[in-house]
Amino acid sequence: MRVGLARWAAASIALLAMGLAGCMQTDPPAPAHSATAAPEVTTASNGKPSLRGKAVTDSFGNVDYYTTVSGDTLASVAAAYNLSEAKVAEFNGLQRNSPLNPGTKLRLIPAEPIIGAKGTATVDANGIPTSYKIETGDTLSGITYRFNLTPEQLAEANKVPFTYEKGGTYFIQAGHVIQLQKNPVDSRSGKGTTVTNSFGQAVYYTTVDGDSFDSLGYKFRSTTEQILLYNPSLAANEPIPAGSKLRLIPGELKIEGAQGTFTADAEGIPLTYTTAPGDTERQVSFRFSITDLRAANRPTTGTGGTWYEFADLPTVEIAPGQTISLALNKPINKPGV
Repeated sequence: MRVGLARWAAASIALLAMGLAGCMQTDPPAPAHSATAAPEVTTASNGKPSLRGKAVTDSFGNVDYYTTVSGDTLASVAAAYNLSEAKVAEFNGLQRNSPLNPGTKLRLIPAEPIIGAKGTATVDANGIPTSYKIETGDTLSGITYRFNLTPEQLAEANKVPFTYEKGGTYFIQAGHVIQLQKNPVDSRSGKGTTVTNSFGQAVYYTTVDGDSFDSLGYKFRSTTEQILLYNPSLAANEPIPAGSKLRLIPGELKIEGAQGTFTADAEGIPLTYTTAPGDTERQVSFRFSITDLRAANRPTTGTGGTWYEFADLPTVEIAPGQTISLALNKPINKPGV
């Protein structure tokens, strides 16, 4: 890899490790949404009224709009979708106990910005929110409430492992545009073979017909930029050949804060790592997709979290020249400890 590319890759990964790359897409293709029969809620199972009208769902199957039929009331619609009657009335500019005419399209999400989600959203032809620009003071709870999403769904839409870390400062940043929906993917996708490390994290994936950058991104929480960076044989605007063994971690790609060398087993799963100057726990963990580096390096005795030494504890910078374990099932214990 040329020096210029290596430097660019290191800088890119430092941002990707913070889970931001998925937040920077600003103009995604509009997801497909459809009007479908709303799921029936039987009084026998949970005491809620049944609904027979049509519902408009988002890419995750969440119902954002419902069209009434004869017999529907604000109370029955609210109960079916776990909302209060007052909220449904507020979302639609109605008074509580207002009668509903058949064919009334009811909003089940707020119509306007709310506290914790004051930014501007884009919507598709069906009124489903597709992307959102973060405002100062926004919160994850406000955004997920306003757009009828779970935090897990929001993370998946943005191809990141999580949305919440240290108060959401890495994901929720003013000015960023985040995605609220997934793009349609082939039903055949995601059925290839996955190789995981001892932490259960995906390291390699062998593709099948129907796989795409979007389908792999949603499945493995990897942006298209990451997949291309880890697999230089792929091209952004070309199909991914079936049978391709894709790397899902930086691995051989040295990144800022993880510049050392490593060993791997016959399947290519990293086993040990020799630290370099400037390495940090966070970046080493990110390079090899490790959820708990210290757990793989506990001493043989005692209650300490790790045996390896630090060059700078406040920054969690590891002293160089140490060979540490990258596998829970094959730990390296410091001699004499």
